[in-house]
Amino acid sequence: MQTLKSIWDLFQNEFLGMRWLNSLIGNLLKACGLNTTGKIGGSVQFFIYDTIKIMVLLGVLILIISYIQSYFPPERTKKILGRFHGIVANCIAALLGTVTPFCSCSSIPLFIGFTSAGLPLGVTFSFLISSPMVDLGSLVLLMSIFGWKIAVIYMVLGLVIAVIGGTVIEKLHLENQVEEFIRSGNTLDISKEELYFKDRIKYAWEQVIETAKKVLPYVLIGVGIGAFIHNWIPEDFIVSILGTGNPFGVILATIAGIPIYADIFGTIPIAEALLSKGAQLGVVLSFMMGVTTLSLPSIIMLRKAVKPKLLSIFIMICIMGIILVGYFFNAIQYLLV
Repeated sequence: MQTLKSIWDLFQNEFLGMRWLNSLIGNLLKACGLNTTGKIGGSVQFFIYDTIKIMVLLGVLILIISYIQSYFPPERTKKILGRFHGIVANCIAALLGTVTPFCSCSSIPLFIGFTSAGLPLGVTFSFLISSPMVDLGSLVLLMSIFGWKIAVIYMVLGLVIAVIGGTVIEKLHLENQVEEFIRSGNTLDISKEELYFKDRIKYAWEQVIETAKKVLPYVLIGVGIGAFIHNWIPEDFIVSILGTGNPFGVILATIAGIPIYADIFGTIPIAEALLSKGAQLGVVLSFMMGVTTLSLPSIIMLRKAVKPKLLSIFIMICIMGIILVGYFFNAIQYLLV
């Protein structure tokens, strides 16, 4: 058992966490005469290391996930979901959301397509919640920072929020809160074309390039913010706002994440920096969930498809779920300390 743990720790730290890369960059910067223990040198090291680490992991993950995703185009996903009913359909929709686009804005066109095709409203909302919150890429990146236990619990709770949220919306019978042009839309055409291996690889590589171009600006911004937090903001200040001394830290973090538009990859370096400064685990994860699930641009896009009442209920369900998850993780962290 100890051997397996050692192997896993090596995998997590050196492969996922790329600690070797951090040491290499630190040595190179020292060779260039930069003091990496100072604020400027430490910021430069953090920025270069996290940017390379995230983009390398991102490229590998997108290649793998996009290959899997090639088996689940919208029309096939619609056929799969159409075979199930009730809470089982919500569970399947939430699981399928883990192999679809990486941010809330790119999930909304699929949500609109599924709703227009006649899928139950609760099922489509389970998909909409899970898609940006718990994709497979986020699981691996979270493992690189928080460890596999926290990453798996995060993913399971995210799926639970998606299933419960979709089920609640289904029980409220809010179909009349969907805009008319969505309800009267045409059914999705079912493509008969079958892709070969080389076609799937080509599709996956195109997704790597396209997603990397979209994500890179947000990764750079996130890493820049993370480097600033990590090296310039005093630890006492972070702890006073987001540490154990503030019982409202989870709520503040959730609300603070909403106006920000980024996907999970852009929030990782910020979360890493906050955690290293003493922010509570639940606060950090709530911030990440708030950014990825309830970003302001995605809410604006969703408003084009649903009416204010349904939009408000969706937002409240997500906020309540994220806050509960945040306090749950805070409790876990408290018990482990």
